Amino acid sequence: MPGIGRFAGIELGGTKAITILAEGDRIIERHVEPTRDPGTTLTSLRNRIDAWQARTPLDGLGIASFGPLQLDPGKRGFGEMLATPKPRWSGAKVAGILTGGLDCPWRIDTDVNGAALAEYRWGAGQGCTSLCYVTIGTGLGGGLLIEGRPVHGAMHPEIGHLRLRRAEGDAFQGACPFHGDCIEGLVCGPALAKRLGMDPAQAPDDHPGWRHAASDIAELCGAILLTSSAQRILFGGSVATSRPFLLPWVRAQIVEQLGSYLPFLSPDSVEHIVQPAGLGTDAGPMGAIALAQAAATTPSI
Repeated sequence: MPGIGRFAGIELGGTKAITILAEGDRIIERHVEPTRDPGTTLTSLRNRIDAWQARTPLDGLGIASFGPLQLDPGKRGFGEMLATPKPRWSGAKVAGILTGGLDCPWRIDTDVNGAALAEYRWGAGQGCTSLCYVTIGTGLGGGLLIEGRPVHGAMHPEIGHLRLRRAEGDAFQGACPFHGDCIEGLVCGPALAKRLGMDPAQAPDDHPGWRHAASDIAELCGAILLTSSAQRILFGGSVATSRPFLLPWVRAQIVEQLGSYLPFLSPDSVEHIVQPAGLGTDAGPMGAIALAQAAATTPSI
């Protein structure tokens, strides 16, 4: 049963990688290191897993990685990185290096699908059947759960690369190397640095660029609600959580834009629908543990 056993999890992010060891749902060991080139990073993570496995056999391993990833086991390159803006990581054999020859069940998914699963089981998504977890930091990603299961299909959701309606008067061209002014290219950390003309952490709260960023995030929330009918949208990541005024602005704009059309959306309900992730910075690592538990107990999530 989930909650019983010895599980290892890897949250492989674009900036840092976290390996955790858990007894059931309780983290007992944690290690953090920078995400460098694929060979150095993946070998270091694998060495940690091998050391834990040698000490006491693991019941499961979960890998929650930045993407995009090939997640179809029937496709060539399963578990590998697809084309990604992160230099040298396109084509990286993430699952192959981390699991090759490892004698325990394992599962790989996106970091945001993993975080969504963790929030569903232990965090602010408890009681929901559908939710979307959105992280805004170095990049922007979204994990989507329907009936408690991460969404997969032709690939996996790439919410960060939606191109949405822009606020009137906003001339910022965006910073995504693939799509320019997709939502990631508008509000992720590096994009905000260009948009605000300074380190976002140093930008004053009254900088007009924050209003445009809030408008973009509200458009993203509207697209998620209209397409997935998610019961909750949970935000994580440094950008989303570092400015307390952002989510109230986003909520107000969502209601203004969609409150007359979506019957479940009102000034009162929106605070429950759009909120910070409940697990904070542990959403990603615990997502990896949720994947490890799923690998140990079920043939598929």
